[in-house]
Amino acid sequence: MILNMVRKGLLVELLHGEAGYLHDLRDVKFSSEGEGLWRIAHSIKRNGNLYPTHGLGPVAQCMNINRGDRFDYLVSVSSMSMGLNLYAAKKFGSDSPQARQKYALGDVNTSLIRTVKGRTIVLKHDCDSPRPYSRDIVVQGTKGIVRKYPEEKIYIEGRSEPHTWEPLDSYVEEYEHPLWKALVEKAEGGGHGGMDYIEDYRLIKALRTGTPPDMDVYDAASWSVASELSERSVAGRGRSVDFPDFTRGKWKTNSPLGIIGA
Repeated sequence: MILNMVRKGLLVELLHGEAGYLHDLRDVKFSSEGEGLWRIAHSIKRNGNLYPTHGLGPVAQCMNINRGDRFDYLVSVSSMSMGLNLYAAKKFGSDSPQARQKYALGDVNTSLIRTVKGRTIVLKHDCDSPRPYSRDIVVQGTKGIVRKYPEEKIYIEGRSEPHTWEPLDSYVEEYEHPLWKALVEKAEGGGHGGMDYIEDYRLIKALRTGTPPDMDVYDAASWSVASELSERSVAGRGRSVDFPDFTRGKWKTNSPLGIIGA
């Protein structure tokens, strides 16, 4: 729906976005099986934004990244690392191997991305501290601002009460995405509130019709490389690190994503 708002010009020119993966995973990381095994391994060895794509993807698509604009450079800093040691001491004891382990990952990583056209994105990673789940999605333009997580709210100059947030629900009838409207009943009961069904639907439709999917390998590379670049920046005391142009200049002529239906 936010993408639909952007495409219809509700925010006019985009200036800034925010995104992140903010999820208390301390108990998961100390699980003896499944994803806990690889998550804790990364936390021991790496310091940066370990999971940028979940929040960055939606904001990147709103900003036409690789389709009229691209990520230019990134700076990143991490807080001290305390959360995993404190949690392990409480769960296993202060003399346990888990509590005595040195973890490279700072509890909170904050990265700042600037695009070639001058837009900015704040990207956060916070998985080792007590907090409610959020992805901190914010899209801001010259006409207003909209956010999803932890609250869903919007402000549009000339439409909203001055200096007052409105609930995002009040814009659903006008701006709900046609794909969601068409599939919401079929998607009911699907994973992650129905979004898993819609993701599968879109991929299968693209494969069956021979049309491009809603993200491609260049998007995957651009969103994912933020993790490696953040590590380099953190290690360099927050120095700026350039993004590669995976499209080899095609970002200048690639068409933006459209608003599609079912």
